[in-house]
Amino acid sequence: MKLKFGKLLISSAIFMLCSSVQASEPQLLGEHGDWKAYMFMENSGKVCYMVSQPKKDEGDYVQRGDIFALITHRPSEGSKNVFSYIAGYTYKSGSEVTVLVNNQNFKLFTQDDSAWAPDDATDNKLADAVRRGSTLVVKGVSSRGTATTDTFGLSGSSAAHKAISSECGV
Repeated sequence: MKLKFGKLLISSAIFMLCSSVQASEPQLLGEHGDWKAYMFMENSGKVCYMVSQPKKDEGDYVQRGDIFALITHRPSEGSKNVFSYIAGYTYKSGSEVTVLVNNQNFKLFTQDDSAWAPDDATDNKLADAVRRGSTLVVKGVSSRGTATTDTFGLSGSSAAHKAISSECGV
């Protein structure tokens, strides 16, 4: 289920994560290998994020929505390196997501179709691993009990992170 990045898909994904409805259209900062970097204005502050879709998605499912991995900076809120994941399905209630990068395991908590790191320290470690790694593997379980494994390439992740950090002054 390899999807092309489209402005509409990216806009939809990031707006689902936004807490405010007063946001501008995302502007592409650059394409870097497997990742794209974007910036938009939310209220009076910049939001910068990098996003990718999996090279391979596995699971015994009939239908699944768009899948995205993101790292986001919101400097006006003192927030940086926030890792989030949109699964393309609703997660099993109370389930965790496992992320493997460079032989490092991370656990994310879930809500609806998204997953996040539990704290800033985990966000920073995960963002650092993504910048230095070659693959990112995300495993989760849908509300129907379907196990999924999504594999992302990390080519260009360091350059994408540099682009969003520079744009947002992080």
